[in-house]
Amino acid sequence: MTRDEWIEQFSAQVGVPAPNTEEVDSLLELAATAAHASERTAAPLACWIAGRSQRSLEELLATAERVG
Repeated sequence: MTRDEWIEQFSAQVGVPAPNTEEVDSLLELAATAAHASERTAAPLACWIAGRSQRSLEELLATAERVG
């Protein structure tokens, strides 16, 4: 199963739309920023926080870059 297939199925089962291509790219960039600025385990936690926030991915990435 590919990453995108898994994400599609997971999204459907939890009742939220899957991220589009731009969102995937931004989320992966956010995860990379967190992982490279600290311990790698910060990446999934940063994405979880991002998902709970009401901020745009652009704003979240800018914030992550300021922190790191």
